[in-house]
Amino acid sequence: MGGLNDGFSHREQIGPRGAGLSVARHLARRYPLASEAEWRRRIQNGEVRLDGDLAREDDLLLAGQWLVWARPPWVEPEVPLATAILYEDEDLLAVAKPSGLPTLPGGGEFLTHTLLALVRRRHPEASPMHRLGRGTSGLVLFARTAAARQPLQAAFQAATTRKVYRALCQGHPALDAFEIAAPIGEIAYGPLGTLHAATPGGKASLSRVRVVARRADTTLVDVEIATGRPHQIRIHMAWAGHPLEGDPLYGPGGVPAPGATAVPGDLGYLLHARLLELDHPRTGARLALACQPPPPLR
Repeated sequence: MGGLNDGFSHREQIGPRGAGLSVARHLARRYPLASEAEWRRRIQNGEVRLDGDLAREDDLLLAGQWLVWARPPWVEPEVPLATAILYEDEDLLAVAKPSGLPTLPGGGEFLTHTLLALVRRRHPEASPMHRLGRGTSGLVLFARTAAARQPLQAAFQAATTRKVYRALCQGHPALDAFEIAAPIGEIAYGPLGTLHAATPGGKASLSRVRVVARRADTTLVDVEIATGRPHQIRIHMAWAGHPLEGDPLYGPGGVPAPGATAVPGDLGYLLHARLLELDHPRTGARLALACQPPPPLR
């Protein structure tokens, strides 16, 4: 999977926020990783079409128009591409994701170097029911058919479903078992504009922590999440004063340290989705799907 990918066409219909803006200004706001000058260069190169015709950089957009950026092929960053099927039937598929492999395309870098692309080589119809952060390893659940998506999603979100992760945190928690209920929401964060973190105005969130083993300066813990907020375990453990060992982003209080420039996809922490228990969406049978943690988390 080295070399260039096949490129990708980003297609969108202009809404009220884009109406009245020039093509270049809208694209610079929509995809801020590139400057307006860079977008003007791409438009001049014929990469952007408006309602099927080549766009001009100062064309003014109207609500309802279709804008397509045909991104040329690019070389994606190297990532681990070894995966394994943990469970498979006619409705669902459970796959082991290695740390470092993105679950879905994103960030302007990853398209084919993703778990989704690897799974769809064998199962073109498969759709992920959740996602793991790039640095998180472990079990990812897919629906194998369109008919299975909605009931499987409902089963995945049901209160009877258990999601247990293994993590290595800094220091030694005072208790062997405890709960963390710090609300999680978006805060201002310079490198990205906003970022999910612990904040009083955030959404209700709940993690249940159990100590597995205490080491010299770190502790191995199992964390069961009753809610599924973005980066919940990283944020909650940091909020509790025990950030994940090696986490480049979240520090004490469940927020980035002052002056931090890391982003959520940066690697270094150890977190693994090891257990998913749920009722099968078609048969109702109880399923316990497991993924063995990597050696540092055993």
